[in-house]
Amino acid sequence: MVICVAGPIAAGKNFVCSILEERGFFCLDADLVIHQVIKEKEEEIFLQFKEEAAAAGLELKKSDGSLDRRALGELLFKNPNLLAKQESLVYPAFERRIQEMIDANKKASQAQDAGGSVQPITVGLPTANGAGGFAINATLLYKTPALLRQCKKIIYVDAPFLVRVWRSRRRDKLPLVQILRRMKAQKGLEGQYKKFASENNIEFIRVNNFLCDEGIKKWIS
Repeated sequence: MVICVAGPIAAGKNFVCSILEERGFFCLDADLVIHQVIKEKEEEIFLQFKEEAAAAGLELKKSDGSLDRRALGELLFKNPNLLAKQESLVYPAFERRIQEMIDANKKASQAQDAGGSVQPITVGLPTANGAGGFAINATLLYKTPALLRQCKKIIYVDAPFLVRVWRSRRRDKLPLVQILRRMKAQKGLEGQYKKFASENNIEFIRVNNFLCDEGIKKWIS
């Protein structure tokens, strides 16, 4: 079974995935795949956005020549058109890689059902056997509908606004204005997933990550 764990920034998706992992799921952090793709396309991304970055007073390259992802994020979240442009560069490769892992998980599950052993899933990421299922931890999986349609459930994780601000400030060490800008960009996210779930006959489960551990486990059981 493939499921999606979605939700806004600092809602607690990783915590929910840790519970799923206890139940045998292979939980893929989609950010890891995105970061891999961006790493491979650094020069192309730099060439695409260097003029806009210069106009905004931002330097996209660090002293070692690598792409400064924080500077890139600051640039993109200020301009939806630039964000869409960047997504068109990285999402096709992202989608292909996730699909490879879904297919590998299905083959492993079929082998287990036939009495064979479950082979580790390896596509340049940490290995896991995924005997319990395959969970994709992704904020924006609705932007790759071919992947999201394969999910049997969408677990939408949320938490109170101030809790998410505090978590993000502690974890990411970003300026408050940048955190708020990212949160604003995710406005209406739950509605996007609810609509998609309704149109594609996918079970939608909303989890409040401000609950105690046992409360969350009850909702995703």
